[in-house]
Order: sequence, then structure tokens, then C-alpha cells
Amino acid sequence: MKETSDILIVGAGIVGIATALELQKTNSALTITVIEKEKYSSCHQSGNNSGVVHAGIYYEPESLKAKFCSQGLKATEKFCKEHNLPYNKVGKLIVATNEDEVLRLKKLEERAKANGIVVEIINKAELRKLEPNINGLQALYSPNTAITDYKQIVFKMEEIFKSNGGVIYYEEKVISGKENDNCVVVKTNKRTIECSKVINCAGLHSDKIVESFGCNPNYKIIPFRGEFFRLNNQPNDLVKHLIYPVPNPERPFLGVHLTPKIQGGFTVGPNAVLAFKREGYKLTNFNFKEFIDTIFYKGFWIMLWNNKKSAVSELIDSISKLAYLKRVNKYCSQIKLNDLGHYPAGVRAQAVSLNGKIIDDFLFIETKRCLHIGNAPSPAATSSIPIAKYIVNKININ
Repeated sequence: MKETSDILIVGAGIVGIATALELQKTNSALTITVIEKEKYSSCHQSGNNSGVVHAGIYYEPESLKAKFCSQGLKATEKFCKEHNLPYNKVGKLIVATNEDEVLRLKKLEERAKANGIVVEIINKAELRKLEPNINGLQALYSPNTAITDYKQIVFKMEEIFKSNGGVIYYEEKVISGKENDNCVVVKTNKRTIECSKVINCAGLHSDKIVESFGCNPNYKIIPFRGEFFRLNNQPNDLVKHLIYPVPNPERPFLGVHLTPKIQGGFTVGPNAVLAFKREGYKLTNFNFKEFIDTIFYKGFWIMLWNNKKSAVSELIDSISKLAYLKRVNKYCSQIKLNDLGHYPAGVRAQAVSLNGKIIDDFLFIETKRCLHIGNAPSPAATSSIPIAKYIVNKININ
């Protein structure tokens, strides 16, 4: 079965769907097809995250992460309000619990202000007034950080895209792609599609899609499972804000935070442990081929060695609920072991270079007719709308 399309997008996560919608807005005459291997959109990173709409505090000034996040915060709020989707500007408190963290908090404030983010340092008394159940010496307050439901955002974008003639094929995997001078021929398990341009938004499988098109990605996706717990036995007013620890420079991720959920209740998490499968949401999920692919990758071992202290600590926290609880108790001592209830984990697609470097910013691989989004790290969900605009400008559809 052979079809044609102007643009083919691989992956119906939030970046893929936002890009499809932006293309449609830019040129309504385009035929746009999205290929999604699951039964529905947002099955992976887009639908399994903390639901935080980030303000852009942490990111290197002038990086794509910083630029996209700042724009994305406003764009996400606007989209949610226009379409009556849940959005709650709860604000964030990054809490310092010792003197070393107080010093790091000041540097974080400087970075946030360099990114144009509204923040302020508050003292212990002010923190206690805002959040009586939180322990800390100081906190960095970000009033514009919010929470939402990204899965609902994806579904709404998808609905608009389809209503304007967009096509999404579900349960369809890309087998291979061949780029010619005049077109790209993409084979799936169900059809062959001839198109002018291809945009790869495959997330956890972005490197495999690059390889299937005959290119060397020069990076590999290493999956990290982020484990969460739902809080039981706690009052509805436990906290009013998002509560984050001061990031540990020895750990590549932001740490275990306390999150009010848009649907109600609270979670704590995530940690970050190696998953034995790219979609390994459970500890028992194992894919032999994917696991071998990871451990035979030179960059994985260099990354592991460079982050060995953090890796051991994260593994201990994953095995021991008590160790995990200690990270939470640093800033909220009233949470007890039996308060930590089951909550689904997420999996982060972390791009790692051959030299073991954790690729921290967005990574784009371009050929004449293909644009591969090799790395779309957090805050990709927050930033999906400006990322989509950036992609459309890059793909040169005119």
C-alpha cells in the first residue's frame, strides 16, 4: 500500500503533535501524516511525567532549553486557557536545608534572573509562613511555575489537527526510510509513504529511527526510569506549592520533589535509575536486545563511571523505600514510610554521546529532507509549542 504526504512526522507525543499542528497553521494546504506505534498518542514521556509547567530556572542562559522554556510557559498557559484545560499556577519553592545548599541557592537565583525568570529568595520565617509543613533555611520562590495535565493537552492538539484534515496512523511502526534527491520513502509495517520531508519525534526511539534512515546518530538513548510515590494519609493542605530540593551538582537530574497533582493529591519523585528496556516502566520489565545494546555502548560505561556516586545512590533509593523517604524527609519530616503508596513510573529518554557526555540540551540532526529531534529533554513538555515553531522554521516547507 503506497501513499503520499507532504510531511511525515514520526511519533505522536507532545512534540510530534504540536509540530503537526504548527505546520497546519503555517500552511493549511500541506498534507501532514503522523505515524504512531502505540494505540493512542502520548503513551510514553508525554503522558508519564510530573505534570509541571516549568518556568526555566535551572537552564544555561542562551541555551535552547532556557529559550524554549521561557516561551513555553506562556504558550502552555495560553493554550490551556483557550481550550478550557486544567492549569494551576501553584508556584514553586526550591528549599535549602543546609548551609551548602544556601550557597547553591544563591547561584540558582543568579541563573534564573539571567534567564529573565521572576524569582525571589525567602528566609526561614517566610518559608514557614507559606508552607508550615516544610523545613528549610531558605527557599527560592518561583511564582509562575504551574501544574497541568499534558495528556489532555496532547489530546486537544490531536483533536484540532484531525479536525483540520490531519492524518494519524496508530499501531504503525517505521521500518526504514530512504532519502532521495526529490523525496523520502518511508516503509512501515503497514504501508509505504512517499513524502517531501520527514520529522523524527520518536523520543525513546529517536536514535533507532535515525539508524533506520541509514544515518549514524553519534549518540544513544539510555532509558532512565523515574519512580514516583503517591502520598497517602496526608491532609489536602499538606502543601500549596511545588516543593523541590536544591539540585545536587553530583546528580544530573533535579531530585525528588513534592508535587500537588492537577487531579488532586500529592506525589513525591522521581528518582533516576537505569531501565532494562526503553519502555521499562516496571523494575521487572526487561528486553534482552535493548539491554545488550545499552551495555555494549562505550558511552554508557563512561557516563556511568563519571556519575558512579550518583548512580549508586539512586540505585539504593530505588531498592530501599526508607532511603527514598530520607530524601523527602529533608524538607518534609511529617511524611512517613506507610504514606508512600503506588504510583506509575515514567521513563526519561536520555541521549548520551559516544564520549559518555550526557547531552543536556536539545539536539537536532539535519539532512536535506529530514529533521531528527535526537534529544528533547525536560522541559520538552512545557516547551512543546515553541519547539514546534522552531522545527517548522528549520524544516523549510516553502
